[in-house]
Amino acid sequence: MNQTASFRGIFPPMITPLNPDFSLDIAHTEILIEHLIAGGVHGLFILGTTGEFAGLSSDVKSDLIRLTCRQVKGRVPVLVGVTDCSYVESLDLASIAQESGAKALVAAPPFYMNIGQEELIYYYQKLADSVELPLFLYDMPSHTKINIKVETAVKLSAHPNIIGIKDSSGNSENFRALCQAFKNQPEFKIFVGPEEILAETLEMGGHGGVTGGGNLFPKLYVSLYEAFQNKEYDTVKKLQETILFLSKNLYQNGTYQSSYLKGLKASMAFEGLCQGNFAPPLFPYSEAEKAELHEKFLKVKERVQESLIS
Repeated sequence: MNQTASFRGIFPPMITPLNPDFSLDIAHTEILIEHLIAGGVHGLFILGTTGEFAGLSSDVKSDLIRLTCRQVKGRVPVLVGVTDCSYVESLDLASIAQESGAKALVAAPPFYMNIGQEELIYYYQKLADSVELPLFLYDMPSHTKINIKVETAVKLSAHPNIIGIKDSSGNSENFRALCQAFKNQPEFKIFVGPEEILAETLEMGGHGGVTGGGNLFPKLYVSLYEAFQNKEYDTVKKLQETILFLSKNLYQNGTYQSSYLKGLKASMAFEGLCQGNFAPPLFPYSEAEKAELHEKFLKVKERVQESLIS
């Protein structure tokens, strides 16, 4: 069986539920995992941007990997983010992921040193050589200061242990170029990050979405993916419009650069899926901001329910 065959569909980038002291909130992590699996997701991606990986301690990261894999029990594939400025730290996380039963790794470029495409190729090839699990590239230029160019992805795809890419550039033309470049390599999986272009990228030939809102309403995103597979394009359009409504109302409140994650975690706290705590430097909305968001959240929840029933 092709080792990438199971990597398609909706893989929410799971938030990391935290206690007020920034330790892992075990109870809510277990609740969230069951919520996601009950919603029909095709896999989970932990320790990504939405999971606040850069602000977590090594203990929380290792605890999350072990707990997630133990709770999932092989029901869906678990992808583990191993992004770090330190190559050795990434290897340590990769080892824990492999021992715990994860199915693949995901790594964005190291995000502090100024590097170019040559160093990026060297880094990913060295990482892929050194880990046992297959590896996804993770293009997140807004956070890493460097874009994984399409030509670079093509070169790296020649490595037998590099099996796909998550494109979080938000650039539809970049995604289209990736699909064109890999049209004869269907085993190389191409996932989109920004949910606002989920339907558009599926039409281009993408294999699925790593969609943050899937933490909150997994059935919404799974239903869109399944409708696309069934060629129910009117349903796809309706569900994508609901996702855009969600994005506008939950992710764009206030003037914070982190409003996406603030809105998502606060909304999940409304639903009892986490406490709403953040790892510094992030912090939650104020009580007044939460109250304002809650009114919008109720409208979003009603629309999501209507979209899934009709």
